[in-house]
Amino acid sequence: MTASSLQVFVEWPHAPLTKSLVIAALKSLDIPFTVLDKLSERSENKPLLQWATYDAIDHEITFKERELALSSCYTFRKALIRKHFLSRTVHSYTTKRPLSILKSAIPRTFELELTFADELDEMWTDELWELAAVLDEGNSWWILKPGMADRGMGIRLFNSKDGLTTIMEGFEPEDDDGSEKDGASTSVPTSQLRHFVIQEYIPDPLLMNPTDILSDGPEAKAGFKFHLRAYVVASGIIQVYLYNRVLALFSSTPYSRPTVETVDDLSPHLTNTSFQPHHGEENVRLLEELVGCPVRSREGRLTQSDVDHILDQVSNILAEAFQAALQLPVHFQPVHNGFELYGVDFLVEHPIQDQGIPGKTYQVKLLEFNAEPAIEMTGPRLRWVLEDLFAGIGKVCVEPFFGVKKGEWAVGEVKHNFTKCLETQVGAYH
Repeated sequence: MTASSLQVFVEWPHAPLTKSLVIAALKSLDIPFTVLDKLSERSENKPLLQWATYDAIDHEITFKERELALSSCYTFRKALIRKHFLSRTVHSYTTKRPLSILKSAIPRTFELELTFADELDEMWTDELWELAAVLDEGNSWWILKPGMADRGMGIRLFNSKDGLTTIMEGFEPEDDDGSEKDGASTSVPTSQLRHFVIQEYIPDPLLMNPTDILSDGPEAKAGFKFHLRAYVVASGIIQVYLYNRVLALFSSTPYSRPTVETVDDLSPHLTNTSFQPHHGEENVRLLEELVGCPVRSREGRLTQSDVDHILDQVSNILAEAFQAALQLPVHFQPVHNGFELYGVDFLVEHPIQDQGIPGKTYQVKLLEFNAEPAIEMTGPRLRWVLEDLFAGIGKVCVEPFFGVKKGEWAVGEVKHNFTKCLETQVGAYH
């Protein structure tokens, strides 16, 4: 490739940090390039990289110029990134493959589609009859998630049919201006509230304390709930890579199981960094930083062996989730000249059978896929992780497409801090 022959379009209007990381990653590559201010400035028949937000990418170029143009988003990927679509994807896949790891790796889930709360009356005896039976037993909690919302918006907890009805009534407009009766900080516009998923709440999560990496004194400390944010890259048709530096995102309030009296306080339960008072800087850790720290939900400490096993589960779940998505080509279509970064969330729980025994294996649960993850919430302390992540994406996805030869890379092998989780061929989309 001749000097400056690669044209690059970088556009992140609402994410200046992402744009700066992309530019820095490009500069670290073995490819000379020229940055375009607009796609209209492009010279035809020259290699093009569109590393931009989904809405800024010209997807027609992606499909028409498959050997010349590389894009940083797949055009069709609802099967993974929409909560209700992911639920259907997994259900369809595990129905045919009951031994799949996904069978136990996702909380029990129901889909809900409605506009007004009074529609629930008929649903309890129809599509939600199974959930109704479980709720009537009165010994489990459930979490409601709007299918189109993100960053913790619209999430609610309930343990009864009346509780869900009250939540849905709170989402309905009270005034002509469309404002909701529910004035919580996690409210969302009712225009987004048609598709929901209802997932069984995981009552026994692994609890740690983020301050233990700074001071590990003998005093008893509170346990905080956290979820894992794994950065995952899919490339071509298709290879899937897990970035090995996984984040642990903590809640801002010590954990306690939900009760009817405390259910309106979501702070012990929501671990989204955007929900934190200080936008998560104090509550973001690397999973590897927690090795050696006390497990606050049991006796003992988190070991490197524990972390390795957790990451093995994450890798296997990711491989199977992409395999499941590939079975629904209408909603997930990887292409030869595409790649994409996802922020995938997992929760780690204590298995029911562990009986509180220290050192017992932890169980990983898949929560959701996020396209264009909000990486700015990671905070300045771990900015170097993001720099390394984007540089690695350039090495793994960009350089090979534009002719920089790489050696063989087997599934399970690690390069550039990425573990290859999956490699398969989907010839219909080449």
